[in-house]
Amino acid sequence: MNDRFVPAYSKPEEPGIAMNFDNSVSILMVVEKDDAFADAVRKAFGLIKEAQERFPGWLRTFYLEVNGHDGEHSGFDEDFLEFQQELFFSTMAPFLTAFDLPLTGPLLNPEAQRDDLPDELVIAPPGSA
Repeated sequence: MNDRFVPAYSKPEEPGIAMNFDNSVSILMVVEKDDAFADAVRKAFGLIKEAQERFPGWLRTFYLEVNGHDGEHSGFDEDFLEFQQELFFSTMAPFLTAFDLPLTGPLLNPEAQRDDLPDELVIAPPGSA
């Protein structure tokens, strides 16, 4: 039997951070057509970090909407396929209890949410290590 608490899914009506009745936090981020990949990464990380600072240790659910980045890669342009498929899972997901991405739909993190976010997220150009 799994005794882990699963937050009630409650997508905020407006972008930003919303406190829920069950002492969990919902985050809604909307990416628009003119938003660049790096800006979207910084914005997503900033929202998760702000949620942790305002509501330390509360379970976080992240909702993503992507507008205007249509393409040949599962319906998205290359950048926002990578954002959802590669970067989000490797970088953002460990700091969330659940998330709902256009590419995947709602998912529950199989591991416990981490609250040890780094001070900043550095985005390096491809090929620089």
